[in-house]
Amino acid sequence: MLVGLGTGRTARRGVRALAERIREGNLKIDCVASSEATEQLARELELRVVDFALVEEVDYLFDGADEVDAKLRMLKGSGGAMTRERIVAWASKRRVYMVDGHKMVENLGTNATLPVAVMAYGLASTRASLRSVGLNGVCRRTMDGDMFITDNGNLILDVPLTPDHCLEELAAHLNDIPGVIDHGLFLGEADEILVDKGGKVDRLIRQD
Repeated sequence: MLVGLGTGRTARRGVRALAERIREGNLKIDCVASSEATEQLARELELRVVDFALVEEVDYLFDGADEVDAKLRMLKGSGGAMTRERIVAWASKRRVYMVDGHKMVENLGTNATLPVAVMAYGLASTRASLRSVGLNGVCRRTMDGDMFITDNGNLILDVPLTPDHCLEELAAHLNDIPGVIDHGLFLGEADEILVDKGGKVDRLIRQD
C-alpha cells in the first residue's frame, strides 16, 4: 500500500501513529511526503519514503486542514505546503483529513487567512491582479523577519477572506492568474473529514 503523508501538526500525529502501527503489525507500506519537513519526520521514524516523481497513484492520503465548513470545503496552507499537498491529493484514491473540533467553521476565513503561493518574479503585478478580485494580502515572514520561502521556492501572501466571497469563483480567478502558483482553497479534495472533539471522533463523508 502507498500512503500519502500530509503536512502540519495534525498530520505529524498521523505520521507517528502510522509508524507505530507499521512496527506493531509488521506492515508493508511505502509513503510519499507532501513536504520536506514531513519527509524528514517520516525518515526519522524509519518509514519507507519513495520519490513522488516516480509515482502515478497513491492509495490513501491523510492530512490536516486549517478550517473546514459544512460542505467539507477546506482552507489549508498554514504550513506553506499546499502546492505539494494538492498534487498528492489529486493523485490519491482516498483522501482523509483530520481536524480538531474548533476548526469546523460556518465560513472559511473565520479564524485563518487564505495563503496564496506566488512567484517572486512579477510579484507587484501579481499582487495587482489579486487586488482586482478583492484580495489584498501581506507577504508571510518567518519568526526572524525573513521572507517565508516554500519548499518549491515561492513566496506566500496571506489574504483575509470574508463571507461575501464566492469560494468557487475565487478559486477559479486565482487559478487564472499567471503569477499564482497555488492557493489554500481545497474545495473538493476531501472524501472524509475526521473531527476530534476531545475523546470523540466524528466522521464526515462527502455525499456527492
